[in-house]
Amino acid sequence: MAFLQAEHLDKVYGSGDAQVHALRDVSFEVHKGEFVAIVGPSGSGKSTLMHLLGGIERPTGGRLELAGVEMFRQKEEALTIFRRRQIGLVYQFYNLVPLLTVRENLALPLLLDGREPAPGQMEGLVEALGLQEKLNAFPAQLSGGQQQRVAIGRALIARPALLLADEPTGNLDTENTVQVMELLRRANRDGQTIVMITHNPDLALQADRVMTIRDGRLARDEVRR
Repeated sequence: MAFLQAEHLDKVYGSGDAQVHALRDVSFEVHKGEFVAIVGPSGSGKSTLMHLLGGIERPTGGRLELAGVEMFRQKEEALTIFRRRQIGLVYQFYNLVPLLTVRENLALPLLLDGREPAPGQMEGLVEALGLQEKLNAFPAQLSGGQQQRVAIGRALIARPALLLADEPTGNLDTENTVQVMELLRRANRDGQTIVMITHNPDLALQADRVMTIRDGRLARDEVRR
C-alpha cells in the first residue's frame, strides 16, 4: 500500500471569467523512503500541489491519503494537529521566527504540540546541521544558508512522516545549495520521505524520481533509481 496516495486531485480558484483551474485530475503514489522532485514551468501548478500535500489548502475535488489517514475528511482542528505532527515544511524564504533563537526555532514544532525534544535529539540534530556555535543566535545573525539549515532542522525535529521542501535552495548560492541538498539526501538515507519542488533540473536529478507538472496536469513521472 502506498505511503502517500493522491487520487484525481483538482483545485479551482475563483469563479466565472476569473476562474483558474490550477490542478486537473492529478493522481500518483509515493512510497515510504522515496525522494521525489516535482518540476514544471512557472504557473504549472507545482506550488498548488505542494499546498495540498501539506494540508495548507483543501482540494476542489479528489482525495489525499498520508500514512493511512485520509487528510481532507478531517475537520480543520484535527487536520491542523495531523499536519503539525506528520508533515514537515521547508520554504524558500526560511520562515523562521525572528525573535526566537536558533534553539527555540528548532524546538518550536514540538513546543506547539506540548512536547520537549527527546534526550540527545536536539544535540544530534544540531551537529548534523553544523550549527553548534549558533544555538543562541537569532535569524538575523545567520547567513542565508544557515537560516535554511535551521528551517530544515525545524521541519525534521518532530520526525514527520513526510518532508515537503518548496524551492529550498532557490534563495541560496552554489555552496549553500550543495550543503542543503546534502542535508536532504542524508535525511532521505535515514529513511525520511521527501517531496521537493524545484525549478532547477540539476537538483531534480538528485532525487529518486522526477514528476513534471504542466498546465495543472501530471505530464511525466520518471523513476530514476
